[in-house]
Amino acid sequence: MILSDAEILKCIASGSIVIEPFDRQYLGSNSYDVHLGKILALYDDEELDARKHNTITTFEIPEEGYVLQPHQFYLGVTHEYTETHEHVPFLEGKSSTGRLGIDIHATAGKGDVGFKNTWTLEISVKKPVRVYAGMPIGQLIYFVVEGEILTPYHSKPNAKYNNQRGVPVESMMWKNSF
Repeated sequence: MILSDAEILKCIASGSIVIEPFDRQYLGSNSYDVHLGKILALYDDEELDARKHNTITTFEIPEEGYVLQPHQFYLGVTHEYTETHEHVPFLEGKSSTGRLGIDIHATAGKGDVGFKNTWTLEISVKKPVRVYAGMPIGQLIYFVVEGEILTPYHSKPNAKYNNQRGVPVESMMWKNSF
């Protein structure tokens, strides 16, 4: 079951959902719009290796915007910091974003109960497109969880994406055993 706008507001009031900054005008009927943060990143190497730490270089989107290019993979970040303590958050693109040919995530649209962070975006484009810090980029929807959560994400000792607020975060696949 997806939370309605009224339920999202109740959860924000109770503290089970945190969105900072929160602005009521961005609350949809059953979602909350998130915005592109001011930092983008590119991987330093042309070829990535799942078993090694692939480093990134970050840069700030200038006031006049930045043109994303096809065949390039960008990491971005949401302006909003979020926490979810009782629901599963999903990040989806907005239709207006999709109609510009912008994909905001390759596979990582689902968060975990206990996630506390900004969201790293996995951005690719179909055509060159100019983007701006603060533009609407996606929407969060929240699903009800059935059953008790034994270990929220933020308390897992092996959680790889905790405490990295405000900047895109590169893949931490290399920390897995395989």
